[in-house]
Amino acid sequence: MKKLWLLLLLLPLAACSKGQDTIQVAEVMRSIFYAPQYVAISEGFFEEEGIEIDLTTTWGGDTTMTALLSDGADVALVGAETSIYVYAQDARDPVISFAQVTKTDGTFLMQRDLDEPFSFDALKGQTLLGQRRGGMPQMVGEYVLKQHGIDPHTDMELISNIDFGNIAAAFASGTGDYVQLFEPQATQFEQDGIGKIVASFGTESGFLPYTVYMAKESKLDSLNLEGFNRALAKAQAFVHEQDSATVAQSLQPFFEDTPLATIEEVFVRYRDQGSYATEPGLKEEEWHHLQDIMEEANELPARVDFDTLVKPVDVK
Repeated sequence: MKKLWLLLLLLPLAACSKGQDTIQVAEVMRSIFYAPQYVAISEGFFEEEGIEIDLTTTWGGDTTMTALLSDGADVALVGAETSIYVYAQDARDPVISFAQVTKTDGTFLMQRDLDEPFSFDALKGQTLLGQRRGGMPQMVGEYVLKQHGIDPHTDMELISNIDFGNIAAAFASGTGDYVQLFEPQATQFEQDGIGKIVASFGTESGFLPYTVYMAKESKLDSLNLEGFNRALAKAQAFVHEQDSATVAQSLQPFFEDTPLATIEEVFVRYRDQGSYATEPGLKEEEWHHLQDIMEEANELPARVDFDTLVKPVDVK
């Protein structure tokens, strides 16, 4: 009888111990570019895997990595290049990428003059308001310009010292003839007549592990990576298979200040150019292309093998 009583006491405790795993995720910015993440949350795909996501927007690669390295977050959604920077500092606890959300750059080139026909040659002698130096958007921007025969440091004035959050406002206030912007700001500026989108850096630069989920190596075994990646895979299938209106409805809770029609337009733009990864796993050839772009920008500390900083996760 005593044993039965003890068993009855322990059963509720055992049941409680099987509650949801809470994973603190720090995202580098809030963007429709990360649509699969928000779909996985709003459609309950993480919940189906017993995972609760505690999502924080940390605005910027540096602050996102600081949050991850200081244990302010379990997982970071950020550019893959940041793990290479950390590794180059001889980190005793390197940061490992285990899932991919986007596979192209997410920025667009916007021209202030609404009437002027566009060509890349037209940037020569002009001012481009670019992204932060050392970040993947800036490196991709320079790579694309060089592919079109433009030296961004001699053929034009390149401004790359404005904080990420202030770039759009600087362009709106009159700085620069061209600007490199993420969505939905680019589409909103186009709707407001501030400028027009003339090129996609994502289309121009090709596929690479642009935005990935990563965690410190010491934490990998404590995270439910299989369940996490299964949830992400379901969301990736959702964004590619569902109609755009359905996806926009799923995203709207995360973009309450953005009109539904704009959410849908931006989502379609990203999906049509192949920005959303179709599966969580990173690809080795795209990992090397990422480093090619970093090397071209003179920002690559040293080549790092794929197996060193990427962990394959079986989601079956």
